[in-house]
Amino acid sequence: MLASVSGFTAVAIYLGGFIYLLRQLLKSPNFNPSLLNVMAAAAIAMHGFSAARLLFVADGLDLSLLKIVTLTFLVINLVVFISGQKKALHTMYLLLFPISAISLVAALSTPSTKVAEVMSPYIQGHILISILAYSFLAIAALQAILTGYQNWQLKHKQQNFLMRAFPPLQTMEKFLFDLIWAGQIFLSLSLISGFLYYEDLFDQKLIHKVTLSLIAWSVYAVLLWGRHNRGWRGNKAISWSLVGFIAILMGYIGSKIVLEFILV
Repeated sequence: MLASVSGFTAVAIYLGGFIYLLRQLLKSPNFNPSLLNVMAAAAIAMHGFSAARLLFVADGLDLSLLKIVTLTFLVINLVVFISGQKKALHTMYLLLFPISAISLVAALSTPSTKVAEVMSPYIQGHILISILAYSFLAIAALQAILTGYQNWQLKHKQQNFLMRAFPPLQTMEKFLFDLIWAGQIFLSLSLISGFLYYEDLFDQKLIHKVTLSLIAWSVYAVLLWGRHNRGWRGNKAISWSLVGFIAILMGYIGSKIVLEFILV
């Protein structure tokens, strides 16, 4: 009951924040985001309470796909909110608010597709690190899309309300690589802890996830090397970051869909 009340309250605030942000951007891209920040903080708090009630159940941890997705969007919103206190990142909420609302509605309305499990603190830590890795790399993918859009608009000498609200392109690219560095560090820790704490990856049906995660790690490693040594930027950097995230998405979300909805 409490999960539903807090969850649907978060949904209402997310949708209200989305409408408010869109109207303000259409009026003036340089509006004062103070009220938006208050709405974001309230939505994130309600989202967090609901996610905790959904995940921590009487029988252990409920790691169903939709529960993990809503937790991931909670972390993404929290990272954007904290980073947005120093950078103009509120345009990201145009995508994050409605998607977060949809993820919450889906998690609250759909029965669990996986039996709750009692796990050791080490496995719980591994799961938390993995979610942090996916969250940072998901934000990086969103940032890559926005940066690519900005780059395309600048090349074609076009301006719209989003372009006027974006920071300079160099700032957008720097934030993109900051996110990738953070995601790569957490992804490395996730892979290391997985190898340490899972006794048999084959029995755990995780080998496909591990393989795709290693491919993603390699893609991001090449991208970071190219950025540092070759000065990669623009479309090349954007393309590599999206390829890495697709591998992550296929490895995690794809495997969860197969295990929970197909192989049942």
